[in-house]
Amino acid sequence: MLHVPAGDPIGLVLSLHGGGGTGIAQRALTGFNSVADAHDLLVVYPDGYDKSWADGRGASPADRRHIDDVAFLVGLVGKLRNDFNIAPGHVFVTGMSNGGFMSNRLACDRADVFAAAAPVAGTLGVGVACNPSRPVSVWEAHGTADPLVPFKGGAVRGRGGLSHSISADAMVAKWRAADGCAGEPSMELLPDVRDGTVVRRFVSAACAASTEVVFYKIDKGGHTWPGGKQYLPAAVIGPTTHALDGSEAIAQFFLAHARD
Repeated sequence: MLHVPAGDPIGLVLSLHGGGGTGIAQRALTGFNSVADAHDLLVVYPDGYDKSWADGRGASPADRRHIDDVAFLVGLVGKLRNDFNIAPGHVFVTGMSNGGFMSNRLACDRADVFAAAAPVAGTLGVGVACNPSRPVSVWEAHGTADPLVPFKGGAVRGRGGLSHSISADAMVAKWRAADGCAGEPSMELLPDVRDGTVVRRFVSAACAASTEVVFYKIDKGGHTWPGGKQYLPAAVIGPTTHALDGSEAIAQFFLAHARD
C-alpha cells in the first residue's frame, strides 16, 4: 500500500501496522495520507508476515518463523528511495503496537537508514539490544492505561504467544542515553480537550548531532493512535486522546529532523 503525494516527495515514511493488522488498516487508523499530502511525503504501509513483524521479542508469528523484517524493510526503503529519488537522510519510520516495537528495532539496528522514528504504543522486548550506530531522533507516545502493551512494561500477550516489554519510561531513557541528551527534559502540559485524557510532552533537545527525543505521556490513554480512530471500544483498548493529532505531529517532527 503506497501513497504518493501530488507534489514531488521530499521524504519517505514507513508506517507499520500492529499485530493482527494490515497496511490498509494502518492507513485508516492514522489518517496519514492527508498529512502526507500536506507535507509532500511518500508513505508506504507494508504488510508483515501473517499480519505481524519480527520485532525481536520472539513471540510474533514473524519472529517464530525467523523472518528478517529488518532486511525486508530496509530493502523496501532502498527500492522506494531509488524509484522516487528520496534523499538518504529523509527516511523515517513510525508504527503502532507491534509496528511501534518494529520502529524502535529499525532505529536501533539501522540508524544509518532511518533519521527519525515515531513508535506509538510500542517499546522493545526485554533483552532486545539497542546500540544505534549514530544518533536518531525519536518521537514516542504511550498511554498510561494501555491494557495490551503496559506503560510500565511487563507481559504482552500477542497472537504468537507471550513476551515481555520494557516500560515506556525505560524506552525513552534508552534513547536519551543513545543520543547523548544532556540535562532533564522540559515538560509541557497540552490543552485539556475534556475527553478524559491528559497529555504531557517531555522534550530532550540538548542531544548529539542535533537529534531530539520527544515523549508524549498520555494519562488515561489506551492502546490507541493519538487523534486517530477508536478502532475498538474503549472498554477493550482504552480511550483515544484528541488532545494531540499524532499523525500531524509525527510528520512535522520527521521533517524537522531530516539529515542533510
